[in-house]
Amino acid sequence: MAEKRDFDEFLEKFQKHHQVMVEELHKVIVGQDDVIDQILAAIFTGGHCLLVGVPGLAKTLVVSTIAKLLDVNFRRIQFTPDLMPSDITGTNVLEESESGRREFRFVEGPVFTNILLADEINRTPPKTQSALLQAMQEHEVTVGQTTYKLPEPFFVIATQNPIEQEGTYPLPEAQQDRFMFNVKVDYPSLDEEERILEATTSGERQEVRKVLSAKSILYLQRQISQIVASPFIISYVARLVRATRPKDAAAPDFIKRLVDWGAGPRAGQNLIAGAKAAAAMAGRPNVTIADVRKVAIPVLRHRVSTNFQAQAEGFEIDDIVRKLVAEVPEPNIPKYEK
Repeated sequence: MAEKRDFDEFLEKFQKHHQVMVEELHKVIVGQDDVIDQILAAIFTGGHCLLVGVPGLAKTLVVSTIAKLLDVNFRRIQFTPDLMPSDITGTNVLEESESGRREFRFVEGPVFTNILLADEINRTPPKTQSALLQAMQEHEVTVGQTTYKLPEPFFVIATQNPIEQEGTYPLPEAQQDRFMFNVKVDYPSLDEEERILEATTSGERQEVRKVLSAKSILYLQRQISQIVASPFIISYVARLVRATRPKDAAAPDFIKRLVDWGAGPRAGQNLIAGAKAAAAMAGRPNVTIADVRKVAIPVLRHRVSTNFQAQAEGFEIDDIVRKLVAEVPEPNIPKYEK
């Protein structure tokens, strides 16, 4: 009972922290509620985010403002075609000591931070993009024969422009899979756009206050991981992920017709982690089907590949995931018999 009471107190405090963070963000960011919630959910569960949207939708501003809310280190890399892997990870430099002896010293790159903003990540070649793979998965970097641990917590939040494809390098599927969420940043509503124009042309600048430290974030991650995902939820997530694979017997006919390949097990892991964050934000100690469905599109949209038939019929990946979520049935709960 004491443990349950302590966890209930944690959820209450977490909700307050979340509410304060959203209020502070809205001092600078107008609208974008779903975007903010998805980025915060990733941070609270140790995931990475890929923000996709046309220029001018405040993708970089959202990330830099979130970094100001958190008492952690923040660095930004502007990805360009001439960026080298060592520009991200760091490199060994040859130095001469006071005794006259020459030796190599490792100079850390910008990846040695807590929040890394990879701006326009698809503007650099795959060789440089892949420099982030080890950092994102293992939270470490290998240079030469030495492996260096990254500071904790560590998050990569990348941005990408979906409309300008000239001079860009699409992210490899393996790298896309490392991102917990693919967050679609859309145009603001008329009311939001008017408020943006009013706020950004008045000459006033809003300041946000720090809310969480690195130690607090790690504590929140540990606590949120304790939220219960029942066997019922696990079964539903497994069925949903497997239904994205056109060669699976359980896949609906429209998946077999419109999809080339589906999501892997990491999608299921991210669905459960995202659902736990959604449950915590709602103040609940357990995951529901609604929580899983809430995060299904940002988790699956970059892990399912559509074919030419889907394009010919005018289906976008979000439409397919939405249709799939509606069609995959909840698993049957065995009834208790006396």
